[in-house]
Amino acid sequence: MSTKLVIGLDGHSSGERALEFAKSLAEQIGTCEIHVIYVIEWSPYSFQTAEENAQRHKRREEEISTAQERVVTPAIASLTKAGLTANGLVRHGNVADTLNDIAKETGAAQIIVGRSTESGLSKRIFGSSTANLVMEASVPVTVVN
Repeated sequence: MSTKLVIGLDGHSSGERALEFAKSLAEQIGTCEIHVIYVIEWSPYSFQTAEENAQRHKRREEEISTAQERVVTPAIASLTKAGLTANGLVRHGNVADTLNDIAKETGAAQIIVGRSTESGLSKRIFGSSTANLVMEASVPVTVVN
């Protein structure tokens, strides 16, 4: 039976550090399946005009394609080049909830993320995605500095 890891990437250097940590951990574990995840923060509760709603689906598909091409596909290539088994997924939603849901769906033993790059007022009011994930996750979370 293989151990499953979920890596949450953010498209920044913190995600690259999380990827390298996961790669090292997977090599130590041996038989391991890595799920590379990029979550596009999105709320269904935003207020939009009828015109904006008409464009919403198109924008979502473009965002998914861009994230897949620029973040997820290169990460999977790096992992498979190292001889590891990896797959990827891009989703819209709340970062903490989405990563936790994917970990539960896949039976992951652990979630690995980079330290949050969020700052400012929204972080102080709502907390960072990383902090929320650590508090809410149903599996252990490793936060890479």
